[in-house]
Amino acid sequence: MATVYLIPSLLQEEGLQVIPSYVTEAIKNCQVFFVENERTTRRYFKQAWKEMVIDDYEWHTISEDATLTAEFQKKLRENKTIGIVSEAGCPGIADPGQTLIAIAQEMNARVKPLVGPNAILLALMASGMNGQQFQFVGYLPIDARERAKTIKELEAESARKSCTQVFIETPYRNNQLIEALCKSCETATRLCIAVDLTGKQEWIKTKSISEWQKNRPDIHKRPAIFLLLAGN
Repeated sequence: MATVYLIPSLLQEEGLQVIPSYVTEAIKNCQVFFVENERTTRRYFKQAWKEMVIDDYEWHTISEDATLTAEFQKKLRENKTIGIVSEAGCPGIADPGQTLIAIAQEMNARVKPLVGPNAILLALMASGMNGQQFQFVGYLPIDARERAKTIKELEAESARKSCTQVFIETPYRNNQLIEALCKSCETATRLCIAVDLTGKQEWIKTKSISEWQKNRPDIHKRPAIFLLLAGN
């Protein structure tokens, strides 16, 4: 039977300490890798396992190409041990990989998710917000009017359901998103901003919108995740 390891990757280049040792053992067991970014995955694997001979393994870049899907199915039929790796965090969780994982399930392969850093869960854990009911909504609209409308809708839903809303932004638009949140949300709504998770410059702060309005952080081009909870 084919085995598919879902291998967590680094959120920050210096974050190797948060990768469990058994992940390295899984890497050693694999014969084929399907990865979002081959160059950064190779570098990460060499950090985790210095003796690794990169060219001893077969590499494929994850895409929507039908050829890739056929190749993945072929490796499953050959009962290969496969690793799926996304660029940061965990495959299939706000990252590529779910299409291949679905194929593995359909073909009755053994799918092994491995523990590792996930920005959504790390930020939620540290936020002090509702971890019993939450939803990840991905990226908010770029258009200012649509973004403000979406923020209002998410805030209203949060108040109605006591639900934590989790979302992200392209790092170079972080400051614009904070500005929009400060303008669109009620002053009592709580906002958590988690920056550079697992890195040396990591910080995670939860404050009311009124507090953020007084002291808006500059997190331009820094990886961040945002959590919002209204009505508390």
